Amino acid sequence: MNLSNKQKQYLKGLAHSIKPILQLGGNGLTEGVLAEIENALGHHELIKIKVPTDDREEKTLIMDAIIRETGAVKLQVIGHTLIMFKQSEEKKIEIPRK
Repeated sequence: MNLSNKQKQYLKGLAHSIKPILQLGGNGLTEGVLAEIENALGHHELIKIKVPTDDREEKTLIMDAIIRETGAVKLQVIGHTLIMFKQSEEKKIEIPRK
């Protein structure tokens, strides 16, 4: 899914008020965590995930793996928080046209 800058800005505005749904633990990115992320994306479409690690390289690798595995769009990374979007079949969030 390709989003224009206008669409990304709109989604970032919606994400501003939501809290992170998931926080990765000591085990890192596991199959169970990925399943929970997929479930949350299907239910909410727009989610935040916290990746609490001090190693920037590791954090980037984990976030890129999440995006790759879920097929979602990475909207923004703020500190340890990843904001991502994946439209479901029901299209709960109405995205403005390009």
